[in-house]
Amino acid sequence: MQKTILTLLVLFLFLELYVYQAFKTAFNTFNSKLIYWIPTVLVYMFLFYSVITFNKASHSYLRLQIVFSVILIFVLPKILVAVFLLLEDVVRFLGFGYQYITKEETHYPSRRRFISLVGLGSGAVLAGMFLDGIIFGKYRHRARIVRLKLKNLPESFKGYKIVQISDVHSGSFQNPKHLQHAIDLINNQDADLILFTGDMVNNYADEFVPFIDLFSQIKSRDGKLAVLGNHDYGEYGVWKSVDDRKNNIPRLIENEKKAGFEMLRNESRVIERNGEKLYILGVENWGIPPFPQFGDLDKAAAGVPVDAVKILMSHDPSHFDAIVKHHPSNVQLTLSGHTHGMQFGIDLKNFRWSPVEYKYPKWADLYESEGKYLYVNRGFGVIGYPGRVGVLPEITVFELS
Repeated sequence: MQKTILTLLVLFLFLELYVYQAFKTAFNTFNSKLIYWIPTVLVYMFLFYSVITFNKASHSYLRLQIVFSVILIFVLPKILVAVFLLLEDVVRFLGFGYQYITKEETHYPSRRRFISLVGLGSGAVLAGMFLDGIIFGKYRHRARIVRLKLKNLPESFKGYKIVQISDVHSGSFQNPKHLQHAIDLINNQDADLILFTGDMVNNYADEFVPFIDLFSQIKSRDGKLAVLGNHDYGEYGVWKSVDDRKNNIPRLIENEKKAGFEMLRNESRVIERNGEKLYILGVENWGIPPFPQFGDLDKAAAGVPVDAVKILMSHDPSHFDAIVKHHPSNVQLTLSGHTHGMQFGIDLKNFRWSPVEYKYPKWADLYESEGKYLYVNRGFGVIGYPGRVGVLPEITVFELS
C-alpha cells in the first residue's frame, strides 16, 4: 500500500511539473509560481490527509464524494493539458531532429504560448463540466419515452404505461428535498406500473430511511415492484457483526415496503386486466464476477406460461446476453440498470459514447438481440463522483403496444 501511494505521488509530481511548464509559458509573471504551486500543494495535502484518515466503516459518503470531486476537477483536467504538451513536444523533437539531420543551424524550439493556452483552456473547460455535473447535472432528470411493440401483447395492455427507475443510491444525496422535482416528474407520467431495478442504497439499509416519505409519493395504478442490485447486499460495507450484515437486506426490504415497493426475489407477479395477464418477473442480482450471481430465472419463471408476455427486472445488463435471451422461459423484455452510463459521456440521439462501454457493450438505452429486448436505464442517482456529465439521470417511460 505504501509503495502504491509513493508511486502515485511521484507520478502526480511529474504531472504537476509538466503542466507547470504550460502555466509558466502562458502566464510568465513574477507571481506565477505562487499562483500555481500554493493551491496545488494545498490540494494534494487534502488528498493525502483524506486517504490516510479514511474510515471505511463510516456510513457517510460526503468525504469520499469530495475526494472524487477534487480529483476530477483539479487532477484529471491536468492530464488533458499534459496531452497537449506531449503532442507539442513530439513536434518540437521532430523539428529539432530534422534540423540535425539536414545539418541546419540547430536549436531546440521553445514552447508556443498558443498551445499552452489551448491546453490550459481545455483543462479548465473539463474542470467546469465536472463542477457543473456536481451542482446541477445530477439533478437534471429527464423522462425518456420508449414506445415498444411486444409480440402477443394482450389487447387490454395496449397503451399500458410502465415507468422504470433504477440506481437511486440514496446514500449519495444529502437532502431528499432536492429530489422532489424528480418524484414529481415520475408522477407526471401517469404510470400504470412502477418498476425499480435495484441499488436503492450504496451499502446500508438505513441510507434510505430519510427518503421513505419522498418515494412514498410515487403513485401508479398497479403498484410498485422492485428488485435488489449489487449495492443493496451491503457487500462493500463494514459491519459490526455477522448478524448486522445478515439483517441489512431484510431492513432494506422493509424500508422499501414502507415506501410502497414490493420486492421480487426470484419470483413473479401477475397484472390482470379484463381476464388478460401480463407477467412481471424479478430476479436478484446476476452479474459477471466479482458481482454476485444470486439471480435465478428458472425460479422466477416457474409456473409462468412460455407464450405469455413477460417483462423481467434484472439489475445487471450482463444477465441478458449470458442467460436471459437464450432462456426457455421466453422473456420478451428485460429491464436493467447498473452502469449509470458511468455518469460521464456523450449521449446524443444518433451517437453515444461512454468509457463504461468497454466493460458493458450494452450500457444505455434499447437493444434487440434474437428477437428479445433489453433496456438499460442510465440511473436515477450517483455514486463515487457525485455528479453527471453528458449522461443525465433517467426516468424511463414504456408505452406498450
